[in-house]
Amino acid sequence: VQLQASGGGLVQAGGSLRLSCAASGNIFSINAMYWYRQAPEKQRELVATITSGSRINYADSVKGRFTISRDNAKNTVYLQMDSLKPEDTAVYYCNSDGIYRSSSGVLSPFDSWGQGTLVTVSS
Repeated sequence: VQLQASGGGLVQAGGSLRLSCAASGNIFSINAMYWYRQAPEKQRELVATITSGSRINYADSVKGRFTISRDNAKNTVYLQMDSLKPEDTAVYYCNSDGIYRSSSGVLSPFDSWGQGTLVTVSS
């Protein structure tokens, strides 16, 4: 299963960006989809989670500013980022886990990562 992230860019503080991440492959089901970020010289941190039942969680640092959503028909997760701050600058990664069907028809778990998309917020 492959994940393709897009939507990063350069924005001024207070601005908005919308990230997208589409999963492709012989997907049987997706459990949860996640957004992580990694700032320079910092550890990767979990930003937002959305489960198949649409349970949502956010890191305290983004609550009230970021919104995660998913389109199950398109196997796509979004991250709407508003009121961006310079400290939101990071490479953002999407992650997903679930079940895929192999070419032989066997159902197996997957845990896949997107390639990362850079978000830069200028002050």
